[in-house]
Amino acid sequence: MNETPDLYGAYPRLEDYQLAELSSMGERRQTSEGELLYQAGDAPGEFLVLLEGLVAVTEDLGPHRRLIAIHGPKRFLGEIGLLTGQPYFLTAQVQQSGAVLAVPKDRLRDLVVRDQPLADLALRAFLIRRSLQLSLGAGFAIIGSRFSADTRRLRDFAARNRLPHHWIDLENDADAERLIRELGIDVEQTPVVIWRGEVLRNPDNEQLAAAVGLRQPAPPTSTCDLIVVGAGPAGLAASVYAASEGLTTAVFDAVATGGQAGTSSRIENYLGFPAGISGGELADRAVAQARRFGADLTVPAPVIGLEHDDGYHVVRLETGERVLGRALLIASGVQYRRFQVPGIDDVEATSVYYAATELEANLCRDDPVVIVGGGNSAGQAAVFLSGHASRVLLVIRADDIGAGMSRYLADRIEKLPTVEVLLHSEVREVRGKPTLEEVVIEDRKTQERRTEQAKALFIFIGSSPHVEWLGNQIELDDRRFVLTGNQVKGDGKLLETSLPGVFAAGDVRSGSVKRIAAAVGDGALAVRLVHEYLAHT
Repeated sequence: MNETPDLYGAYPRLEDYQLAELSSMGERRQTSEGELLYQAGDAPGEFLVLLEGLVAVTEDLGPHRRLIAIHGPKRFLGEIGLLTGQPYFLTAQVQQSGAVLAVPKDRLRDLVVRDQPLADLALRAFLIRRSLQLSLGAGFAIIGSRFSADTRRLRDFAARNRLPHHWIDLENDADAERLIRELGIDVEQTPVVIWRGEVLRNPDNEQLAAAVGLRQPAPPTSTCDLIVVGAGPAGLAASVYAASEGLTTAVFDAVATGGQAGTSSRIENYLGFPAGISGGELADRAVAQARRFGADLTVPAPVIGLEHDDGYHVVRLETGERVLGRALLIASGVQYRRFQVPGIDDVEATSVYYAATELEANLCRDDPVVIVGGGNSAGQAAVFLSGHASRVLLVIRADDIGAGMSRYLADRIEKLPTVEVLLHSEVREVRGKPTLEEVVIEDRKTQERRTEQAKALFIFIGSSPHVEWLGNQIELDDRRFVLTGNQVKGDGKLLETSLPGVFAAGDVRSGSVKRIAAAVGDGALAVRLVHEYLAHT
């Protein structure tokens, strides 16, 4: 077998001085042909560098095996889970006997201090490998119909958590029915997930997370200095700063790390990334950073209630677990508001989307789509989908595309030949069943209506905060965003809520600037205020 070429920077070869440096941190081991170095589903425990021989990395779905890459000497193995806590999604097996250098996972923190370029090289390679895995669908398999709401749910959950997987559509894949018959599955039992040779029949999100090793137990410490609810930009920033400054920090999110920013295909106005960065990569980098400093991140872990016990703030998880904290940060973010027009119920499960990622783009490739919204999220979706859809209609209520959108996005959209912008317009009706066929759009000035063909409808029309879990314990504004600082009382600290020791950051906070940089700033500032609070209690 020949070694896989390194076309994208995913499989770099280490220099001799780097190997010498790593040798002082690990141990050399001989390998034999056929030996499994790790398997899909295993928890990463070591950083492995190949010294001699060849190793094959494969996707392993029971009897079916697909070759992903062949590695030779001076290359390192592994995936981003080595830094973020996720399991392996691929299997590494020795093809030609030789030797590896094994560096314990807990020694990787020393690597950052001793050799920043080497640490950057490894992180970049892991991120590119994850992108390749996602594009190849190299992971577990989801088999189900595109008309199934549960299939959509599983695919959304996997995509939001950047879990490598591929989807086998019962409607369009000629081999799908044969495959499920071989597995002894009735069509009525789909969707199913195939992972490590096992079949999960229509698992819920928590069951899927547990099966692939994503869901970690609640932090072992009975009491934390800081509990962070929400792992979007504000929550992740707070976890990095808090953990790096010695606070025991536990972070919980109901769905995925990254929040809504994690669904963005390209963020181009975030400081320090002149070429832009995807929301998923930004989230993975932040998670790796937070875990390196010792923060506990648990996903998915829906928080369903807030209590108080002998001076501690207590969050109740959906699993029944209770976690105590000396201070609490509400960073639970927002959710896009559901679109309400005639006909929406008939197509929502199959054709209506509230994010524009590779998952959605592949579903509507070469089809006409409609986007509703005039903010940056809608603009980023229009730019991204213009490279996949045959035609994009951007429907905006305002009279000017720049009214709610950054100028750089507006200028780019106006130059895209496949994007048509309909100003002062609204969608009045959608038609089709079970999938979208037509959209009726009205000009708000002339009341004229036009009917356009569309296979997908993307909605970005504002948001509502995730605050149900707070009950009535925290003061909210008339739109149910969390009040902080002098909104609560004249001498209130900037991000502190009406309850002492409870702070709010990011989009969930009343009056916040809905930008990623602002959310990150909120998270960092909140940690400073937490330190001040803890010093006086």
